[in-house]
Amino acid sequence: MKNMTLVNIAKACGGKLLEDKGSSREASCVVIDSRKMEEGGVFIAARGERADGHDFIPQMKEKGALGVVCEKIPDDCGVPYILVKDSFQALKDIAEYYRQQLSIPIVGITGSVGKTSTKEMIAGVLSEGFRTLKTEGNFNNEIGLPLTVLQIRQEHEAAVLEMGISDFGEMHRLSKIAKPDICVMTNIGQCHLENLGSREGILKAKSEIFDFMNPEGHIFVNGDDDMLLKVKAKENRQIAHFGLNPSNEVYASDVMNRGLLGSQAVIHMDLEVFPVTIPLPGGHMVYNALAAAVVGKCLGLKKEQIQAGIAKVEAVGGRSHVISLPSCTVIDDCYNANPVSMKAALDLLAMALTRKVAVLGDMFELGEREKELHEVVGEYAMEKEIDVLICVGKLSEHMYKAACEKNRGSKVYYFETRDEMLTNLKGILKPGDSILVKASHGMQFEKAVEFLQKFD
Repeated sequence: MKNMTLVNIAKACGGKLLEDKGSSREASCVVIDSRKMEEGGVFIAARGERADGHDFIPQMKEKGALGVVCEKIPDDCGVPYILVKDSFQALKDIAEYYRQQLSIPIVGITGSVGKTSTKEMIAGVLSEGFRTLKTEGNFNNEIGLPLTVLQIRQEHEAAVLEMGISDFGEMHRLSKIAKPDICVMTNIGQCHLENLGSREGILKAKSEIFDFMNPEGHIFVNGDDDMLLKVKAKENRQIAHFGLNPSNEVYASDVMNRGLLGSQAVIHMDLEVFPVTIPLPGGHMVYNALAAAVVGKCLGLKKEQIQAGIAKVEAVGGRSHVISLPSCTVIDDCYNANPVSMKAALDLLAMALTRKVAVLGDMFELGEREKELHEVVGEYAMEKEIDVLICVGKLSEHMYKAACEKNRGSKVYYFETRDEMLTNLKGILKPGDSILVKASHGMQFEKAVEFLQKFD
């Protein structure tokens, strides 16, 4: 890792380097999970909810660690260590320093909905021309993002970073670490209203991504989103809009819905017009493809590379992942949920050609409007003529009652807990069903997906 010596790491995080033998070696990696330690790496000992990293410091010598970052003097270390006040802050400071050593283009992605699928689409396109690193899993917060930055190596030629927040100030800190050259904003929905208050608050918080971006970088936003139309270019940064409306600088036409098989569209960008095949289902995936196209074009890729990158993208588990089983089709979208993504998922389910079953659970962090917003989802499910709606969780009782009032012949069920729902699910389903599974992550609906796979 370029310039990542113990002396430089200590300076970066304001720590005190002790027992150093004057080594000028560069670290091979920086990790907070002792299981991921490589020879020559640096281990940051942090206190987590389940374990204290300081307990694993004695293992670092036998693993060939270059050094350790810790909050207290270790009893048995055997390698140089850097003493700091806060290991998690040190992680962020070290990642920020390392980012300054890198010259590759960094793409930062934020928005209320679609960050992960947009990240996958952009990374797929950039991989056609660059060795690209992307955020893995849910590593998009103040711990995950610095760890992702620290995974960038000499062989990488571009990086795509997902940046997620739930409160003011978080994106400012993430931007300080990532310093993106290109910023992509997908949309402004109604997530994290408990902390951010309103869509205006969400836009303000998300816009902190610009605070430390490249002064001559590029901003790409969804021009069909009324809130994102308020984003203005700053200093020398260039801004472009993408969407379905031809008024956008980059837009899609001739969109053909192929149901759960995805869609096809024609992209108009500058003077180029070319078709794309989008393998992931849902109308919102067209926006993700447009974002990938405009980023690819910005970094010099040809239309053939953009087409190939979009065509090969695969769904991430828990996010609109279509699982074809012998007796049913499952739409695994259980990673998280808010009113916007719930509606998008129901739109996707409505495309199915067989009986449509929606298994929906509580949406968290909606603040004072949580009752109303659950009711909206229940009503929307009836508008989309979902055949079977299963509402799960205490908050989802509001979804259930609203659906019952608007019911046009659907079967609607309510269960207070996930386990109660799983106990009764077998008696509700029929062979050939298309089943959507979606709720906030805290509902642990991945267990419902596992149940369906075993049940099949």
